[in-house]
Amino acid sequence: MPFQGEFGFIHPGQTDTLAKVRDFSGTDANNAFCPPDSLKPYLVATMTTLFLMAMMMAAPETPSVEAYDTVVVCPQPYIEAMGPWFAYRTQQGHNIGVVTETSSKKKIRETIRQAAQQGQLKQVLLVGDVIPDGSPEVGVPVHYQQAVVNVLFGSEPEIPTDNYYADLDDDEIPDVAIGRFSVSSADELKGIVAKTLEYETNIKSGDWRRRLHFVAGLGGFGTVVDTMLESATKKFLTDEIPAHFETVVAQGSWQSPYCPDPREFRDEVVRQLNDGGLFWVYMGHGHVEHLDYVRVPNDAFPILSTQDAAALRNESSPPIAIFLSCYTGAIDARTACLAELLHRSEGGPVAVYAGSRVTMPYAMSVMGTEMLQQYFQEKQPTLGQLILAAKRESIRQGGKTGNRKMLDTMAQLISPKPKLLREERLEHLALFNLLGDPLLKLPHASPVEITAPKTAQPGETIKIAGRTATPGKVHVELVCRRDGFITALPKRIEYDGGHDQLTSYNETFRAANDRAWQVVDLDATDGQFQTQLQIPEMCQGPCHVRVWVEGASQVGLGSQDIEIQSLPAQEKSLAKSSAE
Repeated sequence: MPFQGEFGFIHPGQTDTLAKVRDFSGTDANNAFCPPDSLKPYLVATMTTLFLMAMMMAAPETPSVEAYDTVVVCPQPYIEAMGPWFAYRTQQGHNIGVVTETSSKKKIRETIRQAAQQGQLKQVLLVGDVIPDGSPEVGVPVHYQQAVVNVLFGSEPEIPTDNYYADLDDDEIPDVAIGRFSVSSADELKGIVAKTLEYETNIKSGDWRRRLHFVAGLGGFGTVVDTMLESATKKFLTDEIPAHFETVVAQGSWQSPYCPDPREFRDEVVRQLNDGGLFWVYMGHGHVEHLDYVRVPNDAFPILSTQDAAALRNESSPPIAIFLSCYTGAIDARTACLAELLHRSEGGPVAVYAGSRVTMPYAMSVMGTEMLQQYFQEKQPTLGQLILAAKRESIRQGGKTGNRKMLDTMAQLISPKPKLLREERLEHLALFNLLGDPLLKLPHASPVEITAPKTAQPGETIKIAGRTATPGKVHVELVCRRDGFITALPKRIEYDGGHDQLTSYNETFRAANDRAWQVVDLDATDGQFQTQLQIPEMCQGPCHVRVWVEGASQVGLGSQDIEIQSLPAQEKSLAKSSAE
């Protein structure tokens, strides 16, 4: 059936209307997208299974809506730039409906809900920068939700949110995953599409697959709240992230051993983004175009700003960036916000998750905890499903983890509005938006089985054995817990702004993030390995034996706790005499 009126559905076999969808094989010399070899098989695929879904009110004689699992809201001028994405996702088996009339947010939502009635809809992707509702400009409108809690703490009365399109039953809780390619031109869109598909189709091996970066600014919420937040952060770093993952921490306080030279703090953050990893997480104050500052007596140094987007050069392992901060995801701002510019940068993060207005410590901590749970324990397959599940879990009272329960208890004691805690969590479902592909496949490591003693003594040699399904180089490590250090670090009581003193911060920063007591490299034979580790004389306390296997395109990870128990001097002497 042809189009009904101005808009309509396209169904299989309608070759007259399917001609409106170009062949995105990448062979057109006028197409600026130059696909890597790994993508060409997908781009050669025809678009016969991709149907335009552009009618806002179907005529009575229109056939029933296709059972789409994905709806893409994409203005017509961006259809060609989205071609490689359409071809790749269709080749994966996704049934995609495309909405090309994007001027009315109400009609867009009606179409999404109409598609969802078939029971297959899982995700929605919006393509384009925010435009005013009813505008003829190229883009997709954002919804403004009335603020309830954050407005009490100085925020604007309305929250710009894409959650409006993902909420199918008007309870303000998302029912499907949603993301946005926030771009202002077809060229920007081509770059984001290329980066997104490269992330999945040309995935690199290496230690980035087990690395997470955490950058923390100063709280500034008062001594009691800041202390409790710091305790909660330490707890989820040690308890919520499995020991076999590596964390790198940078803290914007000159008194912290995790603070590099304050003058070079921004350089360190850019270096982390360029080094890459699974996730890069910022926790602290934020603004539309920049993060907080590292403040020292009589001076302040920036952590990151929109100007730094040009310095991003990650070409092999772009992280997923998460901003647990205010305003960094203000997608409706007159100028591009920090989250948008980082995502648009060719060498920037593959996706960015950020808040659009004033955000609050409790609800953000809950969301961060639930996101960790969804990745490490539930092993969600895609970024969109991870965020969807984390949002839905965060609205519930309590949670599956001890850290979540601790956060809820703390909030009852210290929140200035303890009766509005559920409303605060609910509001953060709207505050946080994904700039990126909700279908982005998350890399998960294969498990490694480890056999090692549960306890040992300093100076002892222990046997380590294991099994892995990932062929490659095996790295066996003895590391201290994340809340400890392998060497004594200097305490900073008074600030000395001298060059030599500040330069020494870098050495302390590296030592604070180096938790390895001992490392042995070997090869696995038929999936099995064994080796010995000698425990250093200075090693004591709770530690981990962790293993990571570096394969060609996959990694294996595993760990086991081990307590290094130092014997009393008398027992040491007896043990030594017995050995002699």
